[in-house]
Amino acid sequence: MTFPNQLTVIRIILSPVFLYLVMSENPGLQRAALPVFFVAVLTDWYDGWYARKYKSVTKTGIFLDPLADKVLTTTAFIFFYLKGIMPLWMLIIIAVRDIVITLLRSYDEFKGVTLKTSFSGKLKTFLQMTYIFLILILFFILTFPELSQYHGRINDFLYISLWNYYTMLFITFLTLYTGIEYFFGKSTGAGNEIN
Repeated sequence: MTFPNQLTVIRIILSPVFLYLVMSENPGLQRAALPVFFVAVLTDWYDGWYARKYKSVTKTGIFLDPLADKVLTTTAFIFFYLKGIMPLWMLIIIAVRDIVITLLRSYDEFKGVTLKTSFSGKLKTFLQMTYIFLILILFFILTFPELSQYHGRINDFLYISLWNYYTMLFITFLTLYTGIEYFFGKSTGAGNEIN
């Protein structure tokens, strides 16, 4: 269990911790959820940097690291569904696609098949993480009674805003598209890695 792999395991452990905190009725615990999520994301960047710099890449890490990433993002989307801002069908598409494709990609990597990241895969990951942080920051603001003048507008954005709905819709269909692109690339031998 190398240091990068330990960080990956920590990221997996932090995912349910984040969900517990953010779903708590205690505002203090809810506020702690955002930094916990941020620390988990930070471990993703750091373990990759460390593994490359110190040549500490292992087959276990190749399998676990991308899976841990998807567990973390899927946990955030589960929270959005439980809070009523994301429909169940969107959650299912994103979660199933991300976990299945990540497992297949990790298996390819495990066999020594290294594939390039496609532009759509990078865009999907960037938009997912940006959207997650945006929503978490808004929920963070909602935990402060002294900022109640903003609560109404935030709730309108989260629950009835067409802009928010269509943003989620775009991310969902982009996620689905990258999954289809992965299988198409495999079948044609194009070999694009999809994050």
